[in-house]
Amino acid sequence: MASLKDEAQAYAPTQTKNIAELDKVSITSEMKNAEGIDNSGKPFNYKYIEVGSEKYRVPGLVIGMIKDLLEANPNLSLFKVKRTGEGIHTRYTVIPLS
Repeated sequence: MASLKDEAQAYAPTQTKNIAELDKVSITSEMKNAEGIDNSGKPFNYKYIEVGSEKYRVPGLVIGMIKDLLEANPNLSLFKVKRTGEGIHTRYTVIPLS
């Protein structure tokens, strides 16, 4: 069993990427739930998909946009997400690909 010191020295926080970093996303990607800690130390829940061994966070706003796209085109199978800005000024655009 490792000591607290050993664990602390080996610790590397997991980085969750953003869905906007992917070139394309399948509409059938499996969503998962996780909990994170924000910059002020408060816990928050978020959704993500896994591509390969990487986790990509999916903001709720993006999920809402996908819902709107599916209402207009139920056969949508691929999309991509464009992200602009940072922090509270982040904006997302969901672009249908097929």
